[in-house]
Amino acid sequence: MIRIYTISGYEEVGKNMTAVGYSDGKKEEVVIIDVGIRLDRVLIHEDVNIQEFPTKELQRIGAIPDDSIIRNKRVVAIALTHGHLDHIGAIGKIAPHYPDVPVYGTPYTIKLAKSEVKSEKYFDVKNPMYETEFGEIVQVSENLAIEFVRSTHSIPQAAMVVVHTPDGAVVHTGDFKFDNNNPLGERPDYKRLKELGKEGVKVLIPESTRVGEPTKTPSEAVAQMLLEDFFLYEGMEADGLIATTFASHIARLQELIWIANRMGRQAVFIGRSLAKYTGIAKQLGLIKMKGSRVLRSPNAIKKVLAEVSQARENYLLIVTGHQGEPGAVLTRMANGELYDIGKRDTVVFSAGTIPNPLNRAQRYVLETKLKMKGVRMIKDMHVSGHASREDHRYLIRMLNPENIVPAHGEFRMLTHYAELAEEEGYLIGRDVFVSRNGYTVEIE
Repeated sequence: MIRIYTISGYEEVGKNMTAVGYSDGKKEEVVIIDVGIRLDRVLIHEDVNIQEFPTKELQRIGAIPDDSIIRNKRVVAIALTHGHLDHIGAIGKIAPHYPDVPVYGTPYTIKLAKSEVKSEKYFDVKNPMYETEFGEIVQVSENLAIEFVRSTHSIPQAAMVVVHTPDGAVVHTGDFKFDNNNPLGERPDYKRLKELGKEGVKVLIPESTRVGEPTKTPSEAVAQMLLEDFFLYEGMEADGLIATTFASHIARLQELIWIANRMGRQAVFIGRSLAKYTGIAKQLGLIKMKGSRVLRSPNAIKKVLAEVSQARENYLLIVTGHQGEPGAVLTRMANGELYDIGKRDTVVFSAGTIPNPLNRAQRYVLETKLKMKGVRMIKDMHVSGHASREDHRYLIRMLNPENIVPAHGEFRMLTHYAELAEEEGYLIGRDVFVSRNGYTVEIE
């Protein structure tokens, strides 16, 4: 029997955690997939160290998963689909519940997870962490093996995690879209996905964030074109240029560096998270930082921004704060700190607003403050990293799963996925199961 423990991320966008259990009638073995945090619950931004927050406080406000449903199970592995905080941010809080259980992921993901564990204040995390290559199948117990299949998302080396059981494969998509023109050169492994479909997929656990949108999510190459069309046209006249995007979006950051070089400006990255994500990406050869500077210490930021303010036309600032988070660099600028932002400056938002009420409210406040200062704002220079309806339809047809358990979304998102599944011949309650946090779906 296969059990899908829908621990967290089944009622919200964030704090994703699922577990796959297999029982041979004598014993059950469990693989955990992702251990994320819900950022909007802690009112923080990318530069804040989450691991300095007390675990009990994070649990009280619902920012990290409640894993009590599997606490007494025999967990044999923790697998991470990719390096975003809503998938790895609680690793320092949850992994200690399962001492010595190994953690697996692709190299970029594991290096990010190690950085989270290294900064953990309250626990000594002793779980071994292993970098796994795409296509490698790792036997993690007598009955279970895991495999990482290359997908594409708004962070390098995103993977679909396959849990191989004697009853068939369980495929967890993580966050993904089918990007066939990724500027980083990564493409989904369609060949392996089709092979899995022929071998037999018992359960598909897909993310559901954008499945309600009847389209196919555009390639990252489209965002590249949007940015180039704005920054590099002959009529571009601007003194101060400021861009804000996700610190983990390496392809987008690489494009901004390239644009700055083309414009004869220096790209200046400001913020702890930008330093962390680009530093690890550079170490792995995933980004080229030619001609750019990275600032993380308060003194360095203050000194360089004073220089920038005197010669704005020579720089492209790349900062955190696209969601209007309190304390983020762009928010502090809008509040009159760090840098005298005003009519001479253009702010480019190369990120969408995360779909929850708090983020929408914070973004509204930020934009209002920038408008009051006379800042020129350019919005929506962005494409999503999440699959839309037609990406999901293609995935279902490739894998032809026996059962589907939609994940990663509010209830309405999960039901949108169930509607799509019914279009493809499935039936809610028979082979499509819409679950909630803390429940178990049993598959015979």
